[in-house]
Amino acid sequence: MSHERHPFRALWHRAADAYSRVLDALLVLSVGIILIPVTMQIVSRWTPALPHYIWTEEMARFLFIWMIMIGAMVGVREGTHFEVDLFPVFSPKVAAAFRLVGSFAILGFAVVFVWAGIEFTQFAFNRTSELAELPLWMIHVAWPVTGLTWLLFLGERILDDADILRGRAVAA
Repeated sequence: MSHERHPFRALWHRAADAYSRVLDALLVLSVGIILIPVTMQIVSRWTPALPHYIWTEEMARFLFIWMIMIGAMVGVREGTHFEVDLFPVFSPKVAAAFRLVGSFAILGFAVVFVWAGIEFTQFAFNRTSELAELPLWMIHVAWPVTGLTWLLFLGERILDDADILRGRAVAA
């Protein structure tokens, strides 16, 4: 998106684009990695070739949590998460107004994720998981990271939609 009059906004968009590409790669990587413990669980249930590793269930659960959170981050950036198309296609200004309403609602969730997520992570800071003995803060930190990411992506979208409402075209 072009913002010649706002160098900070252009930098913000470039940073958000780069971060979004990193999230896309992490999402693909997490899907690939989760296949390992899940496959081990399945194979160990049906054949004696693999022993029953109890840590695979916990590892799959932790990867699943991160996969969901990263997917939610990507979904907010792409405008596909928390949004439902109920109305017909409107003019760009009306569509921007509807997106703003939705963005402010998501903004409320983002603030809750950051605020409560920090407390959630602090609670888990000196604890470890029972089976794999992983530090639990590594799992709990997914909530504030998700909230902060939503704030980054929502700020970008809110400014763009505000530009559309003010009659400043935002080039794709």
